[in-house]
Amino acid sequence: MTTNQSANFAPEDEVRRGKPSAAPQAPLTGGGNTSATRPEFVNGRSLATGRDDLALVFDDVAVGYGDTTILSGINVRVKPGQVVTFMGGSGTGKTTLLRAATGQLLAQRGTVLVFGENIATAAPERLQAMRRRMGVLFQQGALFTDLNVFENVAFPLREHSDFDEATIREKVLDKLNAVGLRAAAHLRTSEISGGMARRVALARAVALDPELILYDEPFAGLDPISMGVTAQLIRTLSDRLGCASVMITHDVADSFAISDYVYLIGQGTFKAEGTPAEMRASEDPFVHQFLNGEPDGPVAFHYGETPAFTAWLARQQGGAPGRKEGK
Repeated sequence: MTTNQSANFAPEDEVRRGKPSAAPQAPLTGGGNTSATRPEFVNGRSLATGRDDLALVFDDVAVGYGDTTILSGINVRVKPGQVVTFMGGSGTGKTTLLRAATGQLLAQRGTVLVFGENIATAAPERLQAMRRRMGVLFQQGALFTDLNVFENVAFPLREHSDFDEATIREKVLDKLNAVGLRAAAHLRTSEISGGMARRVALARAVALDPELILYDEPFAGLDPISMGVTAQLIRTLSDRLGCASVMITHDVADSFAISDYVYLIGQGTFKAEGTPAEMRASEDPFVHQFLNGEPDGPVAFHYGETPAFTAWLARQQGGAPGRKEGK
């Protein structure tokens, strides 16, 4: 396991260019990936094999909004068949990394490669092609409220495949069965619970059997049984399909049971990374406090103050003459 004791907030820079390359090779499963044995890659290409073996790469990436940098010094390697987990407190930038992986947010510095292609320099049609190879479970589910459960899961199949109606019906019911909701296919989204909605969103995320799946809080709102089943489904999909899975979660027990590698986010960067076993064995105070949920330690409870907050507070307190309150 490796730890990083300081964050480095650097100014915005140009995104470095990477060359397009072929799709990921055969799936890899199991085991985890330690810092001591991690293979070396350049622009997503393995120096050992010469192949593009990585589904997702963050190379010295900084991400943020406007002039504010949320995370910097981010280096990630995700291979097909791996389950990789981002953990950290609320508001630390975990979802921001997923937005960078899908191209919704461009990196302020560094390179993000998806299937070997630089997402910042990809033409619109190439970006769409990359996204069709991804599945995303959004943090709030993002179901279509005017469609029933079946049609929500069928949506990506209708939009991005040429399957006939019988095949779509079979695939949708199969995915709903995997999340325990086959008999809920006819229900409207207003007729299902929040936990059921999360499971429908999961079924939709994997409907096209994607090569890279991004899970934003997959266990939120689930009961203990559903949580365990969902965790095993994520692991099984990675093993059976050979897809790369990137998961954001606060749930230590279930995520550690299925993860190959874990990154712990805090104070603007990765504070630690390693296999679940390495993380559990860590004596680093930051890691120990987070994994054990201890109230006292280096992990801050309060959201950190920013220049934007300071400026807003000054206006509220009359520190900016001539500005109306709330402006």
